[in-house]
Amino acid sequence: MKVFIASDHRGFVKKNELAEKLSKNYEVVDLGPENLNPADDYPVFAERVARAVVEDPGSFGVLLCNSGEGMEIAANKVNGARAALVWQEHIARETRADNDSNIVVFASDEHGVEALHKMTEVFLDTKFSGAKRHKRRLHEIEQIEQEESND
Repeated sequence: MKVFIASDHRGFVKKNELAEKLSKNYEVVDLGPENLNPADDYPVFAERVARAVVEDPGSFGVLLCNSGEGMEIAANKVNGARAALVWQEHIARETRADNDSNIVVFASDEHGVEALHKMTEVFLDTKFSGAKRHKRRLHEIEQIEQEESND
């Protein structure tokens, strides 16, 4: 399984540590930043991961920034990206099972690397439920995306 990972400057150190842990079980592609630079802005890295995930079906993304909120907002601007801010293992499980989320987003300042690793593993190990109501809701989201593309 391919996992694209990125952060801004606030998540840089934990991104590198998490990528190293994940690389033991997954094909991890680090989309930046390569160096710690306070000028690194999250929208650039959120877009990189979101586009990579959308263009590579079956892959997943991991994003880290201070609060996670900016990354989540920016990633969800890419049609087909379903980024979810996760703060506990049961949320990681739920967003995959119910929403078929393909990008997990973390508030890097709120969690240690071990907790981030565990939540990511739960996210990656959980399958979409395929329940009729969840498929219907995903279809409704796709309709919104299509309407936005046509405007």
